[in-house]
This record gives sequence, structure tokens and C-alpha cells, in this order.
Amino acid sequence: MPMDPSSAMLPQALLLLQCIILTLGQYDICKSLVSTDDGPTWEYYACQPKPMSMKEYMQIRVEPPDITCGNPPERFCTLENPYLCSDECDASTKELAHPPELMQDRERNGLITYWQTVTWSRYPEPLLVNISLSWNKSLELTDDIQITFEYGRPTIMVLDKSLNYGRTWQPYQYYADDCMDAFGMLPKRVQDLSATNVTRVICTEQYSRWVGSKNEKNVRFEVRDRFAIFAGTKLQNMDNLYTRMESMKGLRDFFTFTNLRLRLQRPALGGTYVQRDNLLKYFYAISNIDIPARCKCNLHAGQCSLRDGTLQCDCEHNTTGQDCSACERGFKAKSWKPGSYLPTPNGSPNILRSSESRPEATRVGSIDRDAANVCDDELLLCQNGGSCIQNQKCVCPPNFRGVLCEQPRCQGEKGCDGASACYLSTLTLLLCLLANSLLKASA
Repeated sequence: MPMDPSSAMLPQALLLLQCIILTLGQYDICKSLVSTDDGPTWEYYACQPKPMSMKEYMQIRVEPPDITCGNPPERFCTLENPYLCSDECDASTKELAHPPELMQDRERNGLITYWQTVTWSRYPEPLLVNISLSWNKSLELTDDIQITFEYGRPTIMVLDKSLNYGRTWQPYQYYADDCMDAFGMLPKRVQDLSATNVTRVICTEQYSRWVGSKNEKNVRFEVRDRFAIFAGTKLQNMDNLYTRMESMKGLRDFFTFTNLRLRLQRPALGGTYVQRDNLLKYFYAISNIDIPARCKCNLHAGQCSLRDGTLQCDCEHNTTGQDCSACERGFKAKSWKPGSYLPTPNGSPNILRSSESRPEATRVGSIDRDAANVCDDELLLCQNGGSCIQNQKCVCPPNFRGVLCEQPRCQGEKGCDGASACYLSTLTLLLCLLANSLLKASA
């Protein structure tokens, strides 16, 4: 009986799909269809949502409530022109109002909008402001937090974080023009940290000293520099970072939060002391808060979406809940585990087992039936001198890594960069297309 053409093409299509997956970023997908001797079946991977800007989803609360300028209307001046106090803040006039939501709006046509406080007219009483940011969701930082100040950066500020929706807080980083005077701490930079103390809470003077309100507006919480301690200056060795996330206690939690809080404790002073004869030039103004992060889904979801006003993980691996931290009905609650980044590059999904299934029915981090070959001596060849062990793993030479030893190990500033990674992805895809053509020829 002649073979159904569609049946003959299925293994080729599955091989091509598997190869395309190898060219994608790490942990981008949760499962893919693979071909086995028993027919097509699903192979599962640890997965996480892509990073996105969280400022569009955050709720802002400013305390005390009457600290925002404009009610009653108030004049103010700038540190560069301290005696030209012609600017006005008036909450009743849209063009002159500076409400909190202007910290997260999309600025159009080059027009900068910003939230602004009352001036320091009650000096020497401290001008203290708390800005709380909430998402009602666990998030993981993926890049630097950046706060943009108009009219000067604070001379004293604290960034706090919460892991329990604002019930308790812990300091994330201290900022001051004089760390010893403000907090009794020696000043440090993130570049001074190492792998052994990367989670240390530091005080930095890098973002608080006066350089002019227009020359430098941004205050950062440096995430990339902390990642670079493990992944290299260009973040080219992310495998090492993900491995450390699993093996180093507290590292992953350090970048996790549910809420953030800015404690503004002293405004910009213009590089000098407080001048009592003109207090209208001292205030806080923030035009933007940028927080690049991803939803924390315990490596059980590849997407996160806004539903009923709340961010929710689109859970896979038989998990459910806002963070994929529970079992779907009919699956063993005691068997729930977060996914794992290891082994790289696809990790272990730690799929939940059905209450009625045998323990071996679903292999952890593998296939939902028999395990497919990872490598062989025909089409799925280990590259760069690697050896295939029992069709399940390529043992790679010291200078290479990856499922098929297709990626060089990039270490230090002289290692490979993103361009070479892109080249390897393209090469992998071309090799797979060649394998697919060979399959067609042999069919």
C-alpha cells in the first residue's frame, strides 16, 4: 500500500520545527512537537515570558496625599534661575497640573510631562515623599530600573522592594551625595561587587551629586551590571547566569519583587547648602519611571497577559494560578515544583503528574511518552568534537556547549558576542534544513 504523502512529510516537518526552536532565544517556548518511534508527541521545556515595560501596568500611590503641587496653586523656580519664579503649578488647569500619573504616561511630540511636589517652603521640616508602585503580581527584573527627574536628582533617596504585596519592605539600594553622612555607609558602585556579594545592598553616590539638572536626569538601579558579573560585559554567557540563578541561594529572589517604593528624603540643592531666602527652587519632579521586567511564572509559562485588570501567567505544564504556583485539578499537589533553568539551554519543566498516572508516565523535563533522541550518529550529530552518550546527551569539549555542542563558551571581554551567537543560530537552521533535505531524499 503506498504511503500517505502527509504521513511521510510529518517527520520532516517535526525535525524542521525542532531545529527552528534551537534558533530561538532560551526559555522562549514551553513545548514542541517531536517525532518518536511511536509517533509525534510533545516535548516540554522550562519557559518564561518575554520582558516588557511594567510602567504601563503599575499602580502609583504618593504619600502624603497633599504633597503633589497645585492645590492651592503655587509658584516655583529652578536651580539654574533661582530668582526667576514665573512658573506655576495649578491642579485646576490641565496645562499647569502635574499629577502622579504623568510619571507613567507616554510622552508625545517631544513634550515632557512630569509629576511635581510642593516646594520646600516648610524648611527645616524635611520634605519627605513616598512613591509606592504596585502590580499585584510577582515580577522579575530583566534590565535597569530608571527614574528620570526634572529639575535635579534628589540628594538623598532610598529604593525599597516588597515580596509580599507591600506588607513588609526591605531596602534595595541607597542613594546620597554623601553616603556616610546620610546613612552611615561607605559609598560603593555596582562595579565594585563580585559574584560573592552581588546581592549586597549598597549606597551609591553616583546618581546624587549635582551636575546640573539638564546634564544628567536619570537615577538607576543597575541590573545589567549585576548580570554581567556572571554573563560577561555584553551578557554573552547567559548560560552561566542561569546556572547561578539555580545554584546560588538568594540570587533569583534578589531580582524578584511585587512592589517597589521610592523614598525621597532630600531634594536637589544645586551643589550647595539650603538657601533659606529662596525655598521655591527646592522640590521633586519625576517625568518617567521605567521598569523592564517579566512576570514571574516559576518557569511554567511562556506568556503573561492582562486579565480583569491584573497580570496573569498563561500557565503550562499542568499548572495554574497567577504565578503558576498551583496544580490543575486532577494533578498531584505534592508533586508541584518550579521549573529549572538546568540543564541549559532548555531547562527542566518539572511537569505535574496526573493523580491517576504512574510516576514514570511523564518524564520530568522530557517527553510525555518515551524520550526522543537528543543526538545520534546520523542526523543529530554532536558538533565540534562532541560525543553522543546513549542518544540522550552530547558531551562537549571544554570550549563548546549547547544541545549539540554548537555554541562556543564565551568568557571575558574577548569572548564571542551577539553577532557570533546570531551566526550560530543561522548555521544551526541551515544544518537542519540540510538534514531535512536528506530525509526527503531518503524517503
